[in-house]
Amino acid sequence: MELTPPGPRGIPPLFARLVDDSALFPPGDAAMPEALRAHFASRESEHAGVLGVFLCQASRLPELITELIKIKPKQPLPFSLIIDTGLGGVPKAISIVESRSELLALRMVEMPAPSDVDEVWLERVSEFVPEDVIRVVEPRRGVGWLDGVRKVIEHGSWPKIRCGGQAGENFPSVDEVADFLAVVSGSTGASFKATNSLHRAVRHADPDTGFVHHGFLNLLVASARSLSGGDVRGALESTDAEALADEARALSEQAAKAVRALFASYAAASFEQPVADMGELGLL
Repeated sequence: MELTPPGPRGIPPLFARLVDDSALFPPGDAAMPEALRAHFASRESEHAGVLGVFLCQASRLPELITELIKIKPKQPLPFSLIIDTGLGGVPKAISIVESRSELLALRMVEMPAPSDVDEVWLERVSEFVPEDVIRVVEPRRGVGWLDGVRKVIEHGSWPKIRCGGQAGENFPSVDEVADFLAVVSGSTGASFKATNSLHRAVRHADPDTGFVHHGFLNLLVASARSLSGGDVRGALESTDAEALADEARALSEQAAKAVRALFASYAAASFEQPVADMGELGLL
């Protein structure tokens, strides 16, 4: 069995910069000072190499900047701007960010797509977001959803898949996730981002809500299988943590990098939980 070599600070490439920090969003809903304190502590931790960018809503940019001025970070904060003010608010938000380059390093801009993902709207996204910033667009699941995913990819953006939420309809089925992976992995050079409810490594039922949550390790293994012609649905449905971990560990360095070129990152309200799960499975 070939093990992947160390990534940043000893992190295997399959997990490097995998987990973006969405502490400001449900179910965490952390206050800005606490969210930033925890984020910077994670950046100094043993598993800092697993941590991706900090997510912040456009509507909370002034609050973010105020807190960063107090913190005085040594380096600008790598972050993703979540557009909650409509597409028309993007230029102003980006202008604010660019005026505070000593505090903020804009890595990506994420936004929901309208119900009809049309060409004109996608062109405006491309015009508003600087070329060196990743554009992430979330088409709504429903009729024509996969056509929207294809259009997003064709316009050079990453599609985003929402894997859960606070209501049952927010959780896509195994078939829907598999179909999404088929579209993205079948598009040359395409990457995607996942969000919501990927709290744990492995698929499980939440004892409080009864909702069945997808696991981020399931999604990684399913991505690997989608690239190699394997059983994608089987990987998404599996609750066998050890088998999934063994399959992940067995990926060559080249295969692990190909998986992460496809499945770029996912947003998690807690950084500690995914790291703990990876540690328990011997993946870190």
